[in-house]
Amino acid sequence: MSYNCINLDCILKWLENFICPTEKIKWKNLYLFFSYIKSVIIMEINGVEIEDNFAEAFGIQTSRILITAATKKLAKVAAVEATGYGTSVIGCPAEAGIDCYVPPQETPDGRPGYIIMICNMDKKKLDHELLERIGMCILTAATTAVFDAMEEPDEKFKTGHKLKFYGDGYEKVLDIQGRKIHSIPLMSGDFLVESELGVKAGVAGGNLFILAENQPAGLLAADAAVDAIKAVPGAITPFPGGIVASGSKVGSNKYKFLNASTNEKMCVTLKGDVEGCNIPENVDGVYEIVIDGVDEEAVKAAMKAGIEAATKVNGVLQISAGNFGGNLGKYNIKLQELF
Repeated sequence: MSYNCINLDCILKWLENFICPTEKIKWKNLYLFFSYIKSVIIMEINGVEIEDNFAEAFGIQTSRILITAATKKLAKVAAVEATGYGTSVIGCPAEAGIDCYVPPQETPDGRPGYIIMICNMDKKKLDHELLERIGMCILTAATTAVFDAMEEPDEKFKTGHKLKFYGDGYEKVLDIQGRKIHSIPLMSGDFLVESELGVKAGVAGGNLFILAENQPAGLLAADAAVDAIKAVPGAITPFPGGIVASGSKVGSNKYKFLNASTNEKMCVTLKGDVEGCNIPENVDGVYEIVIDGVDEEAVKAAMKAGIEAATKVNGVLQISAGNFGGNLGKYNIKLQELF
């Protein structure tokens, strides 16, 4: 990993301290020279420019649950089902994704499992999504069990307690490693679910833009970034395969009934046709990675890991990020400060 960055902020501040009112004319040209140099200095990682920009993220309510099953394959099947239709709260009832794989020796019941995250802006809606997704996508999957995986939750939802009624009076209460577990009899055996599941205020909408010389290079880099982010605990990439093909903007320039529409300034096929286009002339492949996390630090760690992986791919020219001038969310994650 090679970093190349010269930060002239300190030089400029130092220079300001030595400019006396009577000498401002004398120092003016020198100060302007340093200001110009600062504006053109480029931060590079592995020879790829990291734009002086920020990702604008926002608060979201997050849950984190562990799904175990008799085999790794069965656990993965349930995890995939439970996180479906969960790309963006722009149109989906939740944002959801697989966080990580957990080996048998690290799970409460000694079976392989996957941790997933389900997120929503509203607590009541998240409570509803947990009940529906666990009840319809995990309880219905062969040999599964569900355990709480949220560390230091703000509060807990009684999701498992509500699901126990499916047992129609035949359900039982178990204790597994100090956890209150409801055992619900099914045709195939018992479904186990922890009585309460933790929820906490997290961060959604962390992002990075990968600008490449062509689409194949951009796609390879995006895939590498997603793979790297998988190793960061407490973070997910909720879009299909973790890659966003359709980066959007808030609202619409033409259709007032839309709350989101295509980000025309980042569309490669509109390059040269749109005023204020943000795509350099030598870029013909653009992909976005969106990241949700249990907290800001998890999102930052995921962004950093993704950028480091993407910049190792030949053909990647620049890393940028999406923001709305600070009007969407309170988290402004500056790309260069990640390093």
